[in-house]
Amino acid sequence: MNNTTYKIFVIVAACLCAFMLNGREINILDYGALPDGKSLNTNSIQQAIDDASESENGIVFIPTGTFLTGTLYLKSNVEIKLHENAVLLGSTDIDQYYKVNRWKALIIADGERNIKITGKGIINGQGRTLAINIDNLFYEGKIDSAHYNFDEMRPKYYLRPQLLELVACENIVIKGLTFKDAACWVQTYDKCKNVIIDSITVDSDAYWNNDGIDIQDCVNVTLSNSFFDSADDGICLKSQSSEYYCDSIYIENCVVRSSASAVKFGTVSHGGFRNIRIKNIKVYDTFRSAIAIECVDGGVLENILVENITAKNTGNAFFIRLGERSKKEKMGVLRNVIIRNLEVEVAFERPDYQYDIRGPALSFFHNIFPASIVGIPGYPVENIRLENINIYHPGRGNSGLANAPLNRLQQIPEEIDGYPEFSMFGELPAWGLYCRHVKGLNMDDVNFYLGDKDYRPAIVLDDVRNSSFVRLKMHGPLQEVPIILYNSINYQFKYSSPSIYIED
Repeated sequence: MNNTTYKIFVIVAACLCAFMLNGREINILDYGALPDGKSLNTNSIQQAIDDASESENGIVFIPTGTFLTGTLYLKSNVEIKLHENAVLLGSTDIDQYYKVNRWKALIIADGERNIKITGKGIINGQGRTLAINIDNLFYEGKIDSAHYNFDEMRPKYYLRPQLLELVACENIVIKGLTFKDAACWVQTYDKCKNVIIDSITVDSDAYWNNDGIDIQDCVNVTLSNSFFDSADDGICLKSQSSEYYCDSIYIENCVVRSSASAVKFGTVSHGGFRNIRIKNIKVYDTFRSAIAIECVDGGVLENILVENITAKNTGNAFFIRLGERSKKEKMGVLRNVIIRNLEVEVAFERPDYQYDIRGPALSFFHNIFPASIVGIPGYPVENIRLENINIYHPGRGNSGLANAPLNRLQQIPEEIDGYPEFSMFGELPAWGLYCRHVKGLNMDDVNFYLGDKDYRPAIVLDDVRNSSFVRLKMHGPLQEVPIILYNSINYQFKYSSPSIYIED
């Protein structure tokens, strides 16, 4: 055997070996699992996972049928593959769930490598029934009052299992699945590396806190070609630890319906977010912001690109906020954000009126809120670029309903340590865009369309420095003075209309 032949033999042998390992399929029926939706199959499925892990690169096959189960621990070098007519059905008995690191979940892993969950089947958490059963345990005296949220009249979020939680795992593939009806967040990836999530469907309007996906302190994540319908934030990036941060996250070609914000950075933002690219996202029927970019816990948020976004029937176009909720010695940073190719239709009525679980109504009267970019005194949001943006606002702002007169701009609360939300400052004095404590705001080819008369001007800039406005245009029944600049310096307007501005 010559050297070339030997090399070919080694390559072929390696490929055959990989094929045999990848091709070894373990059917859970062979382990005694019953597809009747009533028999508890946790032990049978877990044994199949354990055996697949020992052989390495094994496939645990979930065939046609409905398989009731409690928590399953996914191990390294294992793929769970669901037939298109297969359902993994979460138990409604909380005693069938456990946690390894953070919270309880139906499928869980900690520190594992080379794991996959694929196929076109369904993972159904029966979230509403499970959550109500947990709620009943409180009234039966089996859950301590410290674990109950009396303001919201429900068990605290960490008592209610997710569908999937992966912690500190590497080389993950999640593809083709439908995640349905979680009792809490649907799926969390925490401190994970090298994650591919593709062509998944999230259908979870079952109970409160149903975030569609939470990506926390992860590195190298691609989320693509997926659909989210969630009774809370749709696609959510978080940073739970000051020692970690989200880095190199790429999100594209997704559709989001959310009873909170569609795409959100935060609220938890201790380490921060860097090098994030989000593109080709369609948003509809979303109660809060189409895009929310928040850094309020001392982290660094920088180098963010959001582009090619369309949003219809949403409560707010975008919300960018630097705050100091955690009151750390080190202040956070929010800088270098580009939003471009954005088309938004802001709703007059509640966008989420058809949801089973709607967003919580505000406790005060208000008009429809503008898009906003807000830092805090001494710590501005820096280097924000808005390009090719069209925002359609319904107008009908009524000073008799709620009044924010322009001669009281200094009285708008700072809410430095408040929970970040576009409504956090109360009634705002603009219908299109409100900016405060911003350094380096550049807007090019930005249009604001007003559907009906509004008592407020289109734009208010308060403590905004080093700003440039090129082809900024406002359309509709505008106030005589459409733009107010207050305590702002170093600004210029080019090719904009109407060309009436005032500085107080």
